[in-house]
Amino acid sequence: MADLNHLKRRTRADYPYILEYRTRWTDNDMYDHMNNSIYNFLYDSVINTYLIEHCGLHPPTSPQYGMVVHSHNDYFASISFPACAELALRVNRIGNSSVTYEIALFEKGQDAVRSVGEFVQVFVDRDTARPSAKGMNHELRRGLERILVAQNRQSKI
Repeated sequence: MADLNHLKRRTRADYPYILEYRTRWTDNDMYDHMNNSIYNFLYDSVINTYLIEHCGLHPPTSPQYGMVVHSHNDYFASISFPACAELALRVNRIGNSSVTYEIALFEKGQDAVRSVGEFVQVFVDRDTARPSAKGMNHELRRGLERILVAQNRQSKI
């Protein structure tokens, strides 16, 4: 596990895929910043956008889909409506049927990372909801390898 000071130094250049998100009025909570639950929503959204656009995932019909088995987030600074967020994604590890993602949230026009999170998904067969003995399908693996940063190493988080 990397220390927080290391994670706070993350830059957009550390991530091969970036997705923009316009914050909404309803994303803010009564403390006038984006509610913590929205971060998980955004992390899940950037992952699934990448899987759909670059890994051949079609959520209603794909023979395999990713189940989140772990998530974690470290918050460094807040963001609030009407800011535009930039969600940065990379893969830190690919296993036989699992993948460990690292996601960073930046505010557009600002250099400092606002949060860094981790999601671990296990790809399961649609019919059984269990991992396949063959592992994840080739198209998923190939797409995930495009944004793999740290193969055969543990996650930075």
